[in-house]
Amino acid sequence: MKIPDRQLYIGGAWTRPVKGKTFDVYSPSSGSKIGTIPAATAEDVDKAVSTALSTFKSGAWSKSTGAHRAKFLRAIAEKVKEKKPDLAKLETTDMGKPIQEAEWDMDDVAGCFEYYAELAEKLDKRQGEPLQLPMDEFKGKIRREPLGVVGLITPWNYPMLMAAWKVAPALAAGNCCVLKPSEVCSLTCLEMAAIMHEVKLPPGVFNIITGTGVLAGAPLSSDKRLAKVAFTGSVASGRKVNACAASNGIPTTMELGGKSALLVFDDADVEKAVEWCMFGVFWTNGQICSSTSRLLVQESIAPAFYEQLKKRAESIKQCDPLTEDCRMGPVVNQDQYDKIMGFIEVMSASERQQLLSCGAADLAKHACANTAGMTRCASCTRPAFA
Repeated sequence: MKIPDRQLYIGGAWTRPVKGKTFDVYSPSSGSKIGTIPAATAEDVDKAVSTALSTFKSGAWSKSTGAHRAKFLRAIAEKVKEKKPDLAKLETTDMGKPIQEAEWDMDDVAGCFEYYAELAEKLDKRQGEPLQLPMDEFKGKIRREPLGVVGLITPWNYPMLMAAWKVAPALAAGNCCVLKPSEVCSLTCLEMAAIMHEVKLPPGVFNIITGTGVLAGAPLSSDKRLAKVAFTGSVASGRKVNACAASNGIPTTMELGGKSALLVFDDADVEKAVEWCMFGVFWTNGQICSSTSRLLVQESIAPAFYEQLKKRAESIKQCDPLTEDCRMGPVVNQDQYDKIMGFIEVMSASERQQLLSCGAADLAKHACANTAGMTRCASCTRPAFA
C-alpha cells in the first residue's frame, strides 16, 4: 500500500523538522523500504511544547466543558471506524502483526475515544462536589482541573492503540499533548494526527513528533514545562525517562515490560490450558509486555501438556500478515529477530533445557523477512513444582 507522506504535526499544521532530517521505514515482512518519516530533534520538541503550552494557557481547550471536549473525542472515534480497513492495513504493514489483530486494535482505538468521551461528560457533573470536612464551620467543594501539557511516549507493539490509551484520557481531562511514538512504528500515530486535523481539533491541543529516543524522546521527557510524562516501553528506557522527568520534579506514569508466568496445576483441563497459553504468548507475534512467556506446569501433567503445546504451536499458520487467515507474522525488525535467535541458541546449548519445537528450518518457505520461526517452546527438564 502507499504510505502517506506526513510531517511533524505541531500547532494544527504539518511541519518539517527544523534540521530537515528523516529516517527510512522498512517492512518487517519483506525487509524493503516502504517510506520515510520525519526525524525530530530538540528544536522540534521545544516548538511542540511551546505551542502546546500556549494553547493550554489560552483556555480555549483547558477551560472548556467536558461535553465540548467529548464531541471531538466522539468525532475522532467515528473517523477511526470509517478508516478502519486502511488503518489496520497500515499497522500491519508497519509492525507485522496479523491483519485481523490489527483490525481488532482499531476497534479498540475507537472504543477508547468513546469511553473517555463519556467520562469527559461525566466530569462536568462532578465539578463542585462537596468535600466532607470534620468541622461544620468549614465548607469545601472539589474542582477538577487539567494538569497542563503532558508528554506521551509510546511503544511499537500496539502503535495506535497505546497512543489512544494515553491521548484520549489526556484530552478528555482538558490537557494538551505532545506525543512521541516509537521510531520503530510511527505510521498510524501520524494518521491519528491526520484524523485530529480532519475533525478540526483546536490547533496546539494535540502535537506529534516522530524521532529516536535519544534525539526526540530525551528532550521531551527532560522539558521543564511539562506537567506530566507518561511512558510505555522497556524497563531500561523507562528508567531513563523517569530520571529525566524526576530531575525537574515532574510526575510520571510508567508501564514497563514484564515476565509473566502461567501456572498450570494437575486439575486443569489440558487442552483449555494450552489454548490460553497460546493466546497469552503468541498474540501480536509474541511481542507483548504482559505475555505469559513463562510456564510453570505441575510435574504430573507436564508430559501431556507439552505434547499438546507442541502440537498446537506447530499448527500456527505463519505467512504474509496481510493474509486474512494469518496467525503469526514476522517480528518487528532485525534487532528483535536476532534477540530471539540468541535466546534460542543459549537455551539449546544448555543441558537442562529441551527445545520442543522450532520453526527456523521452515523460514525459506515464507516471504517474511523477520519471521523468527516463532513456533518455539522450551521446557526445563527439571519440573518447576511437584
